[in-house]
Amino acid sequence: HYFIQSNLRMLASHLRKLAFLSAGLGSRSLNTTKAVLGGGGGPHNALLTHVEEEENRADMHWEFTDDNRLRADGIIAQYPAGHQQAAAIPLLDLAQRQHGGWLPLAAMNYVANYLDMAPMRIYEVATFYTMFNRTPVGKYHVQICTTTPCMLRDSDSIVKACKENLGIGMGETTPDKMFTLCEVECLGACVNAPMVQINDAYYEDLTESDMREILDDLKAGRTPKPGSRIDRFASEPITGLTSLTEPPTGPGFGVREDL
Repeated sequence: HYFIQSNLRMLASHLRKLAFLSAGLGSRSLNTTKAVLGGGGGPHNALLTHVEEEENRADMHWEFTDDNRLRADGIIAQYPAGHQQAAAIPLLDLAQRQHGGWLPLAAMNYVANYLDMAPMRIYEVATFYTMFNRTPVGKYHVQICTTTPCMLRDSDSIVKACKENLGIGMGETTPDKMFTLCEVECLGACVNAPMVQINDAYYEDLTESDMREILDDLKAGRTPKPGSRIDRFASEPITGLTSLTEPPTGPGFGVREDL
């Protein structure tokens, strides 16, 4: 009886928390792009609904290019026979890159057929991972991390710089289709906060002026140097190395001569 009562109390607690969050009172909201949410009808049913549009028709013809078909076959060959479905994520990524940064329904159906999977299994993957965009994004997809470490390092100023420089808000794309701006959760570069991801490149240790300079470079057709803006190597301490400050000793150092 004790264990039953304990579990019931735990379940009741979880249900209260769920009701609290559902009411919109439990945590700050996350601004997400339409590309992340996918489809239409708002965040509640966006992940479950396909909206038939001219650029995203279910009957639209879609297939890998010859080069990407070779890449796809090479990826599948890395998995044991009968386990080709494990290639779903890399093949969806390949399809997204081919289609300009987003996945139409036709591309998802093609990948499902390519891997001999039920389309629903592919939809489950594409709607679970935010790396997959279900509606068009700009040429440069600017994803700003605002999770705690970046927030403490003033990611709000990075958000402000992007909004002012691009003239758009969160979840929007510039009229020329060059930039899409969104807010994301942790991107795994917390030591070098604040940071943003633009397409495949990370830009770290940012200031407001750094962010404006990066966007201006992209607008001008230049490629900003990715990585730390203070020339930090990897994730070493911002004040410099505290260990391994001199070349390591060679083989045999400290070993007895008779060994």
